[in-house]
Amino acid sequence: MNSRSVGSADTGPISKIRHTNKFSSPIQGSIAIYKAEGSVKNLTDEEILHLVREKHIPSHQLEKACENYERGVIIRRKLVREGLPPSKETQDSLAELPYQNYDYTKVLGACCENVIGYIPVPVGVAGPLVLDGKTYQVPMATTEGCLIASTNRGCRALSTNGIKSSVVADGMSRGPVVKFPSAVQGGRAMLWLENPNNFEKIKSSFDSSSRFARLQKIHCSLAGRYLFIRLVAKTGDAMGMNMISKGTEITLKKLQEDVFPEMEILSLSGNFCTDKKPAAVNWVEGRGKSVVVEAVVPGNVVESLLKTTVPALIELNIAKNLVGSAMAGSIGGFNAHASNIVTAIFIATGQDPAQNVGSSNCMTLMEPWGEDGNDLYISCSMPSIEVGTVGGGTILAPQAACLKMLGVNGPHQESPGENSRTLARIICATVLAGELSLMSALSAGQLVKSHMKHNRSSTNLSSVSEAKSNTIEKSVDSLAHSLSKNFTLGIDIQGSFPIGCKPV
Repeated sequence: MNSRSVGSADTGPISKIRHTNKFSSPIQGSIAIYKAEGSVKNLTDEEILHLVREKHIPSHQLEKACENYERGVIIRRKLVREGLPPSKETQDSLAELPYQNYDYTKVLGACCENVIGYIPVPVGVAGPLVLDGKTYQVPMATTEGCLIASTNRGCRALSTNGIKSSVVADGMSRGPVVKFPSAVQGGRAMLWLENPNNFEKIKSSFDSSSRFARLQKIHCSLAGRYLFIRLVAKTGDAMGMNMISKGTEITLKKLQEDVFPEMEILSLSGNFCTDKKPAAVNWVEGRGKSVVVEAVVPGNVVESLLKTTVPALIELNIAKNLVGSAMAGSIGGFNAHASNIVTAIFIATGQDPAQNVGSSNCMTLMEPWGEDGNDLYISCSMPSIEVGTVGGGTILAPQAACLKMLGVNGPHQESPGENSRTLARIICATVLAGELSLMSALSAGQLVKSHMKHNRSSTNLSSVSEAKSNTIEKSVDSLAHSLSKNFTLGIDIQGSFPIGCKPV
C-alpha cells in the first residue's frame, strides 16, 4: 500500500495547510490537518506515526483515524516493529504474520484490540459423525497431528449404530459477591433469595433485561459476611456471558433498592460462576449445556478397526479414566482427552477457547453390552459445555463458515437456543469418538507409533548433518566404553535393549 492513503493530500485546503510556513514544526501542520478533517487519511504513514508517537492519536484508534482498517493495521505494525529488539530475526518477525485480505470491520470493537494481523490455524474435518440419525462433518482447528485422524477413526467405529444424545440442562451462570454488615444479615438474605415465594420477583427483574435471558434458578453460599449468589439463566443461542451479566447487574441493583439497602455489591463476578477456572460447582451443578451421549460399538468393529478387545477397553477405562483420575484428585477430568476435541472445535467455530477449562469436564464410561457381553457400551457425560452460535468469534466469516457446515450458524428462527444446544451435542458426540479411538490406541499400544507417524514435523530433520550423526555415534561409543568399565551388560538377541545390568 502507498504510504499516502487514497485521495489527494496536496490539493485544496489541505495543501494550503501542508505548505504554509506559519507552523513551527512539521507535526504542527499534521495536527492542523487532523483537526481540520477529523481524520488522518490524507497524511502520510510517517506523519501519522509521528502523531501517534507524540500521543496525539491513541494507537488503538488508528483504524478509526485512518478511515481504513487495513492501513491502520499496517501503521500499527510499524509502531510495534520500532519497539522490538534490534536483532534481524526479531525485526523481520512480523513479515511472517499475515494481515492482508481480512475483514477487520467485524473485529474492531468486538473481537480484538491493537490488531497487527491474524493467525491462520489449519482446519481439518472428522466424520461423518452419525448423531441422532443425522450425519455431520465436524470442523476442527488444531496444530496437533494425529488428533483429527484419531477422531475420524472413532467416527468410523461409531457409524454402525450411531450416537444418541440428550441435553439435560441449559443455563449460563453468573455468581456475584455481595457483602452485609453482619453474617447474620447475610444469612437472612440468603434464605430470602432461596425462598421459592420470592423467586418470581427476582425473575421478573432479571428477565426484563433481555428478549432471551430467562432466569432458571438461584443458588447461594455464605462465607462470613460475604454472600455469593449464583444466578442461572437460559440465553437463547448466545453463549450468554454478556447477557447474564447485564441481567445480574439489574437484579442486584433492584434488590439493593427494594429489599437489602444494607447490601454492598462488591463484584459482578465473585468466582462462584465459575468462568474459565477449574471448579467443582460447574462439575456438580453444570454450566452452559449439560449433555450426555451414548453408543454401542459391535465387538467385531472393536477388534477389526480399533485393534483391541472389549474387555481390554473396559479395564483400561476403569484404571485410567476413573481410578487414575481419582488418584490425581481430578475435578471433571474422568476422561482421556476431551479437552483436545473441545478446543479444536471451539477454535474452528468461534467459541472462546479459554472456556475449554470448564467445557472439557467429562466422564467417560464403558461397559460390556449385549446378551453375551461381546459388544461395547460407551458414554460421555459433559455437564458444562459453554457454547453459542451468535456473538463473539462466531461473527467472523471463517468461523461462521464452520458453523454453517454443521447447520447451526446464527440464531434458530423457530426455537431460540436450539442451534447452540445442537452444537453442544455435536461437541460431546465428537468427544465420544475421540475417547473411543485414543483409548483403543492405548489399549493396543499404538499411541507412540501413531504420533511418530502423524505428529512429528520433518521440516527440520534435513538440517541434521552427517557430522552431527557422527558426533552422536562417537558419544554412544564413549558412553558404552565408560559403562563397560563398571558394568557387565546383557544384551538381547537383537541387540536392542539391556536385559540385565550387574556391577562387576
